[in-house]
Amino acid sequence: WDNADFSRGVGTTFYQEFSTLNTAKPPFVRDVEAKVRRYLRSSYSAVWTLKITWEKAPVHAAWTDTRKTITYQAVLTTDGFRSYILMLYQDGGMQWDYTRLTSPSVLIGYT
Repeated sequence: WDNADFSRGVGTTFYQEFSTLNTAKPPFVRDVEAKVRRYLRSSYSAVWTLKITWEKAPVHAAWTDTRKTITYQAVLTTDGFRSYILMLYQDGGMQWDYTRLTSPSVLIGYT
């Protein structure tokens, strides 16, 4: 996650919350559960999930180039005891020119 710059009116950020403690689970939450089960090889049933999307986000500073954008999501989910995050990127990965970023050590992911 680098410093995206929405100051030029390019790109948007939005989120959607899924509280599934006492309700039927929508297909998106069932898909998240399946991914967690597959990646961790354990049982998992989400009670809360948050999907955040950065759509066509230009790199900071947007005044230099608003043509190279990236769309990515963070999906936070918990069963009330364990919490996970899925980081999802558009096909083709990071589109920003990493050689022009303020930090020379760019990674896709989190620690």
